[in-house]
Amino acid sequence: MDPHSTRPLWQRFAFFLLPLMASNILQALSGTVNSIYVGQMIGVEALAATATFFPIMFFLMSFIIGLSAGSTILIGQAWGAKNIDKVKQVAGTTLATTIVLGLIVSIVGGIWTEQILTVLGAPENILGMSVGYARIVLIGMPGFFLFLVVTSVLRGVGDTVTPLMSLILSMVVSLLVTPALIQGWFGLPQLGVNAAAVAMISGFLTVLIFLFVYMRVRNMPLAPDGVLLGAMIRPDFKLLGLILKLGIPAGLQMVISSIAGIVVVGLVNRFGSDATAAYGALGQVMSYVQFPAMSIGIAASIFAAQAIGARKSEQLGAITRTALMLNLIITGGLIVLAYLFSQHVVALFITDPAVIELTETLLHVVLWSLLCFGWSVVFSGIMRASGTVYAPMILSLACILLIELPGAIWLSQTSLGLTGIWVAYATSFTCMMFLQAAWYQFVWKKKKIVALV
Repeated sequence: MDPHSTRPLWQRFAFFLLPLMASNILQALSGTVNSIYVGQMIGVEALAATATFFPIMFFLMSFIIGLSAGSTILIGQAWGAKNIDKVKQVAGTTLATTIVLGLIVSIVGGIWTEQILTVLGAPENILGMSVGYARIVLIGMPGFFLFLVVTSVLRGVGDTVTPLMSLILSMVVSLLVTPALIQGWFGLPQLGVNAAAVAMISGFLTVLIFLFVYMRVRNMPLAPDGVLLGAMIRPDFKLLGLILKLGIPAGLQMVISSIAGIVVVGLVNRFGSDATAAYGALGQVMSYVQFPAMSIGIAASIFAAQAIGARKSEQLGAITRTALMLNLIITGGLIVLAYLFSQHVVALFITDPAVIELTETLLHVVLWSLLCFGWSVVFSGIMRASGTVYAPMILSLACILLIELPGAIWLSQTSLGLTGIWVAYATSFTCMMFLQAAWYQFVWKKKKIVALV
């Protein structure tokens, strides 16, 4: 995507958005299919063994995604300014930091895997399987972190097609290797639950090799060369400080959101297994509506960063309006479809008629508010592109910690019961939109917007 293109803004948005949304959906599907393989071909205990590692994985990913978010803003600004050397300096510094963090996780996690899982309370009957799976994944973390950062950095220069191709390749490798190693096809060893871990590592290592060759052959802006390697060998610590300042709030927000999610699961579980099943199905449906909303927010942030870098801050208003309108059309359209076909959508995940009815009722309560969630993500994404990261983070966390959680706890104890939890979610998303919009309109728009690199 060229920030200096003469194409209409909505067209540039669409070309950028479609591969990004496809990537998000494929990533979710990949995890789902791998879980089906493990659950169906090995058993419930094996599935539980992989699930015990999810909290660790999410925690580690939160910080790497935060680091990526910070570097993407700076890369977007440098790309908008047509400063390719600065793009490579930011990318090289980010990659060097990623490798160091990955190696630390690999060594510490590889040595103390059992102790970490014991602290997390992994059940005794699956501890052995969990440790084996987790140790392989933790040792492979440097490669996985690099995979996450490289695909994120490519988006900063407006390329969403290469990350999509990479993800498809990673998925194909993983989905072929997992069953082959579970069953011992082609003379391969039978690795049981460890097959999923080995397949995951095989997937991203294949992608990293592919990207190295593909970017060199096509002479892409971020192809490995002397400037990029020099920045990796001698990282710029001043740049690193700026990347962390921009990225840590995003990582922290993810961690706190996930902790809030755990509290909500605890509340739901009190209403019995039907409520838990409904929560799981509801989460699946909502995530597929949220992906486009989040993708629009990412696109808005990158477009805004490139405009700021190109010293064209006057374009920020048009970028914001285009993103808000696309959220109304795309997210709003998906919400309408989900309302119209809610019974059929829920039945994809659940077979029990009583649980289908319960899930449908809850879906109707909360689904509309994802439009507000999408608009709030656009406002916060635009502000973050200029380096304003703390206000959007504080406003979002205030809605989670002061509205969503207390609201869910209190309303679930009233006559609303289980429905009260989703009323709290909807209220939180709506407040988040109004607060982010107000800060954008009355505080952020009065600031002088200056490029950071």
